[in-house]
Amino acid sequence: MASLRDLASGLGFAAARTILNSGNLVFAAPVTTTAALESRLEAEAAARLGVETDVVVRTAAEWQAVIDSNPFPDAAKDDPGHLVVMALKRSAKPQDVRALQAAITGREVVKGHGAQLYIVYPDGIGRSKLTAAVIEKAIGTRGTARNWNTVVKLAAACAETGPRPSVS
Repeated sequence: MASLRDLASGLGFAAARTILNSGNLVFAAPVTTTAALESRLEAEAAARLGVETDVVVRTAAEWQAVIDSNPFPDAAKDDPGHLVVMALKRSAKPQDVRALQAAITGREVVKGHGAQLYIVYPDGIGRSKLTAAVIEKAIGTRGTARNWNTVVKLAAACAETGPRPSVS
């Protein structure tokens, strides 16, 4: 995580810090698009750290919109560890979300909203057949998932960082 924080600082991003130990980076960036930030961070991670990875960036306002748009408020309140938000590289097509929903064999529930999927894993994530690979194949884009507790922490950290914070 220190390498990730140092990478962001080295790129001139202010207030760079990591949240938890799962690749969450909060920073203040110059005004640019999230797509440009994603591309730059992916390229620099490969060049400086030797890590080929997808980066997904959300602004503070976007994280707040993720919270505000949650279609599962009861799960957020009663069982936040089993509610997951998958931040996507691009919005999933509605027909792809419907196909994913139809393919679910367990008790999981998925709803799409913009460039996010909200997933409830009532029986836990560990044994679920609804894996990231299954989801990404069905919707045709990459993403990164965080449980609701982490989403709330990321939104709060972004809000504290200043007017232009972003998170990957």
